[in-house]
Amino acid sequence: MYDYIIIGAGSAGCVLANRLSTDPDVRVLLLEAGPRDRHPFIHMPAGIAKLVNNKRLNWDYATAPEPRLDGRVLWWPRGKVLGGSSSINAMCYTRGVPGDYDEWAALGAEGWDWAGVRPWFRHSECNQRGGDALHGSTGPLYVSDLRHSNPLSHAFIEAGVQAGHPLNDDFNGPSQTGFGLYQVTQKNGARCSSAVAYLDPARPRGNLDIVTGAMAARITFDPGQGGVPRASGVIYRAGGKAFHQPAAREVLVCGGALNSPQLLMLSGIGPADQLRRHGIEVVADAPQVGENLQDHLDICTLYACTQPVSYDRASDLRIAFDYYLRGRAGMGTSNVAEAGAFVRSALALDERADIQLHFVPALLDDHGRNRLPGDGFTVHACFLRPRSRGRVSLVGASAADKVRIEANYLSDPDGFDLRMMVECAKLARELVAQPAFDGYRGAPIFPARDDLDDTGLEAFIRAKAETIYHPVGTCRMGSDEASVVDPRLRVRGVDGLRVVDASVMPRLIGGNTNAPTIMIAERAADLIRRM
Repeated sequence: MYDYIIIGAGSAGCVLANRLSTDPDVRVLLLEAGPRDRHPFIHMPAGIAKLVNNKRLNWDYATAPEPRLDGRVLWWPRGKVLGGSSSINAMCYTRGVPGDYDEWAALGAEGWDWAGVRPWFRHSECNQRGGDALHGSTGPLYVSDLRHSNPLSHAFIEAGVQAGHPLNDDFNGPSQTGFGLYQVTQKNGARCSSAVAYLDPARPRGNLDIVTGAMAARITFDPGQGGVPRASGVIYRAGGKAFHQPAAREVLVCGGALNSPQLLMLSGIGPADQLRRHGIEVVADAPQVGENLQDHLDICTLYACTQPVSYDRASDLRIAFDYYLRGRAGMGTSNVAEAGAFVRSALALDERADIQLHFVPALLDDHGRNRLPGDGFTVHACFLRPRSRGRVSLVGASAADKVRIEANYLSDPDGFDLRMMVECAKLARELVAQPAFDGYRGAPIFPARDDLDDTGLEAFIRAKAETIYHPVGTCRMGSDEASVVDPRLRVRGVDGLRVVDASVMPRLIGGNTNAPTIMIAERAADLIRRM
């Protein structure tokens, strides 16, 4: 019998598999619905552009029609492979600011303030520049400077300075604000996903078993002590067969902001009325499961480029030659979203930056699925602290039934999210208008005009805004009885069950969510071992 069963080998699950299996007296089973991470485009950073339509490595989710985005159905890619979304993301390593985690603690996530989480960021990190009070130098997750960057990325940084913003060569340093190149989760020019960083070193251990192609159907429960149900195992399907695997200590759910609440509900933990509607026996009535969904909405501003320096028509043969035959050199090492910025807008409510930018030296429309002719560049801009909240709900009683995703973008009652998205679009246009882009700036593509007023920009946002891939919050952590998990990540109403992933974040952090998810798993492993 296994001591721990981990469901989901994504950013968090790989961390838990490594850390828990360091104890040779503990047996660990890791279940992953997707395949091994063998695809070469996973490991060559620039291969991200080729993975966009790979349904085998992607859960390929879509939202319900979004009422305030012209009724559009938005595509939500999530990794379905060892490493999860860390195997298909843009590798930008950012962790937010201390105030984000102090806010978590203020919301009831005791122990998750900056003082509580900073050691676990450092514990996970091996920064190319070395360690200090804010960075680790001995962790499994390699964080590196880019080996290659496009001249357009440097024009973007220069434009930020010309617009009055500071330079910043470390978004995880003493100050987050400013313009610079992202550090990336890469090791020697290759992607360093959580599977590479944590799972690969743990594979030789005889007490860790990894099963891919394993779809978890539900968690099973025994009566437990004092009438409290206790998680006893997992029913899953693999190779066309069904299995029931018992767990002696705990079941650890690491499916992410969409799959984790789904599995809890399929297992009888969730809003009782919803569960009964689908014929699911209620184990624990937990109305907040699937609620509190948050995401960063992003607006892309696209311009043609007057010089053939973008990545739009880069030679695949040349990229492969430089990468594989010249020691991981050249464009193949680019994460594509090379440069970025954190900006505090005039509408900011505190000292934290409230806009994040990702610059792409290529034309990126509809997540790259719509290929546009010619050369160009894209400025991504997102509001970091949205007030809108959505939900995830069941469509059916089978794990094969994708959940209904209602992101409810721009649904906050006072319309602040929309006003901030207009600020995002204005900032993008202001940057492209700077002298740094004079030698590159061609005609505007999206929006097609430079002179849109606020009303025109609102219409543009409703027609074109998309996710920047940061869903969180659907298994909210807190100290109140309504929260889904307590500050030790234990699911309320049952024993022997935890959720460890981005779904437990009570509020979005100000930045990309991969590094914080890995931090959550690092701290969770310590909490589990100290039980």
